[in-house]
Amino acid sequence: MPPRKRILITGGAGFIGSHLSENLVNAGHDVICLDNYFTGTKDNIASLLDHTNFELLRHDVTFPLYVEVDEIYNLACPASPIHYQYDPVQTTKTSVHGAINMLGLAKRTGAKIFQSSTSEIYGDPTVHPQSEDYRGNVNPIGPRACYDEGKRCAETLFFDYYRQHSLRIKVARIFNTYGPRMRPDDGRVVSNFIVQALRGEPITIYGDGSQTRSFCYVDDLVAGFVRLMATPDEVTGPVNLGNPGEFTILQLAELVIKMTGATSELIYEPLPEDDPLQRCPDITLAKEKLDWQPTVQLEQGLEKTIAYFSQSI
Repeated sequence: MPPRKRILITGGAGFIGSHLSENLVNAGHDVICLDNYFTGTKDNIASLLDHTNFELLRHDVTFPLYVEVDEIYNLACPASPIHYQYDPVQTTKTSVHGAINMLGLAKRTGAKIFQSSTSEIYGDPTVHPQSEDYRGNVNPIGPRACYDEGKRCAETLFFDYYRQHSLRIKVARIFNTYGPRMRPDDGRVVSNFIVQALRGEPITIYGDGSQTRSFCYVDDLVAGFVRLMATPDEVTGPVNLGNPGEFTILQLAELVIKMTGATSELIYEPLPEDDPLQRCPDITLAKEKLDWQPTVQLEQGLEKTIAYFSQSI
């Protein structure tokens, strides 16, 4: 049995955070799940509330926190455009002040700390697929900048704390993730298409549908988190975590229609400002350093996600 650790997960009641909470509780660790419920919900972690090694704490990471922990997973931040653009100033604060507060906590306690960064730091990429040495093509004053630049600044802070204070850091850049516990109103393409198909509504495609994404099932992503956290201290990242299988948005829409048996028509709307045309991870580093790659194929993951939404909408 691995040693039992005290682990803090910020954003632990969110979509990805709740799956990580579940994974670490089941592994026997003491988990403090912190969330302010802006996008997370208590329903996501309801099955964990009776576990003696699980603790739920309502708190906003933009304010300091004083707890004693061995590891910190910093996931707190709205991640879908609808939610992070709702209050862009608060989104930037969550990424920047949240990173400062959690890094300060890690410094005080000697904890190892993990940052959930994002493929959005690559912006609308001019290289394909995107590897960790690519510095990105981000509009710093556009409507997505609160999230993109907030996450980029958080990475800066992590590496400055690493260099200046010898903190043990792990940085993962997350590519499109999907699965049960996504919010039906989060505006992400997988949840949008599934919800529209199940309701018999037209499926909305922004642009002409030729833009590409790679879709990683949440269980695969969480396995990557845990593996990255367990690597030797010299492995800091950033490490891309995502599924390199690439699909056009139109292919995804057609697959969702087929799997739900829907008769939804496709309607086309203008592409939002700064929406990337291509997004696909190079996961060579994850394979090499973590011995990790996704195992869940898109149809398998969609089947589980469709079953979840069928019961929840």
